[in-house]
Amino acid sequence: MSGPGRDGRLGVGIIGAGKVGPVIGSALAGAGHALVGITSGSDDDRVEAILPGVPVLAADEVVRRSELVVIAVPHDELAGLVAGLAEVGAWQPGQLVLHTDAAHGIAVLEPALRSGAIPLAIHPAISFTGTSIDLRALSQGYAAVTAPGPVLPIAQALAVELGCEPVVVADADRPAYAEAIATATEFSRSIVRQAAGMLTRLGVENAGGYLSALVRSTVDQALAEGAPPHRDPLGPDATIDG
Repeated sequence: MSGPGRDGRLGVGIIGAGKVGPVIGSALAGAGHALVGITSGSDDDRVEAILPGVPVLAADEVVRRSELVVIAVPHDELAGLVAGLAEVGAWQPGQLVLHTDAAHGIAVLEPALRSGAIPLAIHPAISFTGTSIDLRALSQGYAAVTAPGPVLPIAQALAVELGCEPVVVADADRPAYAEAIATATEFSRSIVRQAAGMLTRLGVENAGGYLSALVRSTVDQALAEGAPPHRDPLGPDATIDG
């Protein structure tokens, strides 16, 4: 692996070809980084549509070729994957290793850290569809960033390159952060589905469309009423403490 170029561009590899990984790769490519490979997933045609021409490689080969490795896999698979790649000697000194899981901080990347890699955790706070539509959502959203102090600016800069406004979340606070994210997403989906089902039973066609403006305006109003004063996301008060 060669070091990053003087212009700051990195060779980026993606492990995880679900809804998140390809979109993160596309955003980083749009910021000027070079994509060196992605692992195979359940829908390679969709990945090809988002990342045309990017080689599909085994996970250890993605790591071998990359200066920045983005890991976007299900929560329950993350720890085992990082440890397994350490067992085969895949991680490299000075390599940036970034995962996108909400609940994990950087502790889960300890096997890579022991090999000299630099651990970063960035969770974009959007609901991914796995399509290019997500790029617009990223540009309007925030991202939780967690990293060791000396490399925190790198994590913040990568979040900005994704299009997000970075907010620092302490490593110990990641489980509570993930609970907040899950509460917002799961409760919202449940309530909308329940309301849509009730309208459908009343004979309302396209219940989802009927509720769209109501739900969006209600959520916007609730967010405005409950939002704290704006703070500089890169300032000293940006850390979320438990």
